[in-house]
This record gives sequence, C-alpha cells and structure tokens, in this order.
Amino acid sequence: MHCDYYDAGLCRSCTRMNEPYPAQLADKQERLRQLLAPHRPEAWLEPVPSPESGFRNKAKMVVSGTVERPLLGILDRDGHGIDLTGCGLYPPQLLAAMPALRRIIGELGLTPYDVPARRGELKHLLLTISPDGELLLRFVLRSKKHLVPLKRGLARILELLPAARVVSVNIQREHQAILEGPEEITLTEQATLPMRLNGIPLALRPQGFFQTNSHIAAALYRQGADWFAHSGAGGLWDLYCGVGGFALHAARRVPGARVLGLEISEQAVAAARTTAADLGLERVRFTAGDATGIATGIVAGAGRRAPEALVVNPPRRGLGPELAAWIEGSGIPTVIYSSCHAPSLVRDLSAMPSLSVRRARLFDMFPQTDHAETMVLLSRR
Repeated sequence: MHCDYYDAGLCRSCTRMNEPYPAQLADKQERLRQLLAPHRPEAWLEPVPSPESGFRNKAKMVVSGTVERPLLGILDRDGHGIDLTGCGLYPPQLLAAMPALRRIIGELGLTPYDVPARRGELKHLLLTISPDGELLLRFVLRSKKHLVPLKRGLARILELLPAARVVSVNIQREHQAILEGPEEITLTEQATLPMRLNGIPLALRPQGFFQTNSHIAAALYRQGADWFAHSGAGGLWDLYCGVGGFALHAARRVPGARVLGLEISEQAVAAARTTAADLGLERVRFTAGDATGIATGIVAGAGRRAPEALVVNPPRRGLGPELAAWIEGSGIPTVIYSSCHAPSLVRDLSAMPSLSVRRARLFDMFPQTDHAETMVLLSRR
C-alpha cells in the first residue's frame, strides 16, 4: 500500500507503510512464534490476512480549522490540524462521506475546537460503517451549546448522509487528549447499528466497542465457534464478551449449548441480549459486571460448576493474576484465548501451566503496523 500522507511526513501512524504486505505478515508470524516458543504450540494454523487497504470500519477524526474550512484528521505536535480525509485505510463509503461531513459543519455552524486556544465546540467526528454499508455518526462536543442546532439539523444531516442510521452527540468537557466523555445523547429514533458478521447482526451502540476490522473480526468469531464445536463441550462462558461476538457465534454453531456472556458495559450487554432474542437463542444469557468478580462469584457464591469451555478476549493488559489463577484452578477443560497484545498473552500463559497450547493462529487486525490479534486453543495437560 502506498500513502501520500506517510511519504510527506504528515502522518506516521502506519509504521510499516510502503513495506510489501506479505513481508509484514511473515514478520508478524515469526515474532509471534518466537514469543510463544516457550509454550510449545502443538500446531500453527496459517495466518489470516486482511485487505491491505480500506479495512477500517471506523474513522476517528479530530476536527480543527474553521467553520468555513474545517479540517478532519489529526493534530500535529503544536495542536494544529492535518487533514486526512483521503486516508487509504478507510473503505470507499467512509471516504465518500467526508465531503458531507464538512458541509454539515459549515451549514450548521459547528465551531471546530481550537486546542492551543482552548476555544470552540466540535472536537471529534466518529464515524462507523457496518458491513451492510450503514453509518453511525457521533459528534463529540465540548458542551451542549451546539446540541439544539444539531437536533434541528438532523433532517439535513440524514439528507446529506442517507446511509446514516444512528446519529448521536457525546459531551467531552475536558481539555485533555480524551476521545469521548461519559454523556451520550442519541438524536435518531434508531439507537443501535447492526454490524452483520457471518449472518449475525451484532448490535453496536454509540459508546460500544467493536473490532476495527470487520473482515478479521468475522474470522475470529468463526474460529472461536469452530474450536468450541470441536471440543464437544455443552457449555461456554465468554468473558469480556462485548456485544456478544464469540458467545452468539458459539451458540449458533452448537445448537442447545448453554452460553453465558460476561461484560462490564451494561450497554454492550443490552445490545447482546437484543441480538440473542432476535436470533431466538434461548439458552444464551448475558450479565453485566467485572469479568474477574463475576466469574469467581458465580462459582463460589451460587455453587455453580465451572463451564466445560471458556473464551476470553481481555483488553491489552491481559487477564491479570487473579483471573489467570482462577482459570488455572478451575479445571475448565478447554480455554480459547483471543489476545490483542501477545506479550500479555504470554505472561498469562505462564500463570496457567496446566493448560497446553494446542493450536495458535495470527489474525492480522491492523495491516501496515506491528499490531495483530492472536488466538490460541488451550486444553488441560
């Protein structure tokens, strides 16, 4: 992939830009093999590649400039805007939306936030596109000053962006490098964007988390469901389940399986429950709360037995000592671990010595960078 922004030194987010993609993938695979070598995986599956460009399903655009000439992109070290509306990581539908976003800013008089001067209102535009081509658009504002113009201008926004299904406003009052604040105001009647992967309409709410690369996310969920099916287990817990990607795929892959999803975000849990109901998956439950606390509490407090299989998809920091120790002592026969940070995966594996790595696979979530997703299938020695 070639990038004019990278060549001009305007953006260096893609640290491996201009390197041949097969070489990037081979290097990631080799570094992952070296990291996991002490745990001696029994089998390596072929890495799952991504499209080299156009793979990002979301655009997180810092808004700068003026109402008349807004810039959408990033800020330089001095806090001045760099326009990245032609970034090749975005699919054509997102790129096509950029002129409409500029026009919306101008027509509604949304004043871009000036970071060095600490004045203005519109900080970010967050745009997500579903596999079906529908859009979720979020305006991140410093205050509610522009809330009335946005409400009045909703019809015009939908006219300029006919693919938009969900439009919301987020209030982020702090003068800090924080993407969004805690308060979200949905302007449209529809509050969730269906992210249809492998035929399952996962429901994304404005503040919900979703994998950046829909192609790779779909492959991850298929792999997890296949490993669960081949394990012969009749029950599964999905820790850090988000909107239910792994849990719902596993439940559909193994009809009748008892599946429990655990997630700290109540919005994500509500979205997962909606999808389960829409799919008629009656033996799937989702519970809101901390993964570590709920997992240990369900077993110790309710007297329930641990499941036959477990899938974990923790944040970058990994499972942590407490949850890793619980898994180690739980006796769960099959564990599927999806990791966005291989070093924390390796650290957690060292804390679970009774589990062997049966299968390992790299999923290239972020081409043009050193980052990738790793999934391992673990079973008791």
